[in-house]
Amino acid sequence: MSEDSELQEEQLPLEGAGQSLRRAREGLGKSLEDIAGQTRIPMRHLNVIEEGNFSELPARTYAIGFSRTYARAVGLDEKEIAEQVRYELGEDTSSSRNVREEFAPGDPARLPSRGLAWFSAFAAILLLVGGFAFFRGYFIPGSGPAPLQEDAPAEQVAETGDAPGPELAVPVGGEVVFTSLQDGVWVKFYDADGERLMEKQMAKGEAYTVPAAANGPQVWTGQPEALRITVGGQAIGTLSDESEILRDIPVTAQALLTRANAPANGADDPSATTAASTN
Repeated sequence: MSEDSELQEEQLPLEGAGQSLRRAREGLGKSLEDIAGQTRIPMRHLNVIEEGNFSELPARTYAIGFSRTYARAVGLDEKEIAEQVRYELGEDTSSSRNVREEFAPGDPARLPSRGLAWFSAFAAILLLVGGFAFFRGYFIPGSGPAPLQEDAPAEQVAETGDAPGPELAVPVGGEVVFTSLQDGVWVKFYDADGERLMEKQMAKGEAYTVPAAANGPQVWTGQPEALRITVGGQAIGTLSDESEILRDIPVTAQALLTRANAPANGADDPSATTAASTN
């Protein structure tokens, strides 16, 4: 065997990044639950990391960011762990050193604070506007907006016997806004051509408005239950009630409203009924 081959073998890691992290955790006498509570990384992601199956995470940024945070929690060199993860993913570590990471998922030290400040300022403005509108109607009677619907003629009420009831406002379109319900929610928005519209970790209360001119906007996230959606100013819930990886989900107003009105289970789905009968 040549000297170059022996040198390369000596430089190869004796154990994977996941094994190093697990050994360090066990040396500190900590459980995976302890690490999950300390780093806010889901347990299933921690298991994947310790098993070294980094490709099962939704993106390289997840694998590298989560591993760095895990390394910091157990006292390992986070840069060395990140380099080792890149090596195991087959990434060119020599070029990746010159690339600035925009964010590290699950890293509490990198959570954006500016977004929370902007949200607080926006909330204060809404409060002032709401107060002005309330007191204007109180001190200046009749200055409020006119009724949206004229009163029904007396003849119509007499014929039907019932006064027309109020109509419920149902959104049919409008501005689409995603608001984070937790700190550190990773999300990526992109159009039908794959062009990135926004990718980051959103702070609690931070909001993102999907550009109206975007061509077929879509979303990719691992925490859909932590993203509240409003269409035309009205809340329609979240993409899912549980934590799961959702990718290539259309986020136009029409697509989201259709998704929100879809049956909660397959009871009303003809394809589900057919599948059940064949089984």
